[in-house]
Amino acid sequence: MSNEQNLPDIRFDAANLYQEDVFTDRTAGTIRRLAPVLPSGERDATRPVLFSGQTQLLTPGGVLPLGFEIEAASLEEAMAKFPAAVQEALAQAIEEAREMRREAQSRIVVPEAGGGLGGGGGGRIKL
Repeated sequence: MSNEQNLPDIRFDAANLYQEDVFTDRTAGTIRRLAPVLPSGERDATRPVLFSGQTQLLTPGGVLPLGFEIEAASLEEAMAKFPAAVQEALAQAIEEAREMRREAQSRIVVPEAGGGLGGGGGGRIKL
């Protein structure tokens, strides 16, 4: 059986096209403007322009990349809302890390009583 039969059918969605423009101040991060376009490449005025931001924060554990949506109607508004969007994305990332830590701690397996060293646990060869 060939691998080609197992590949998903991938097609470009002509009804959901966007032209992407990237703006950066080379310090705080980048803002992406996604302008909806028609298959002809002309602007689609029936759909809103979308904005998203990206930045990186240096933490004691290393660099933390953050990506987030910015509710804005213009590039100027997106720039004005960038700092608050970063703070919200950071708070969400911290909460997700805490939740992952709680889940990891709840999965810790505690051995049964007497199963430690010197106990009657398995794994020993008896003659």
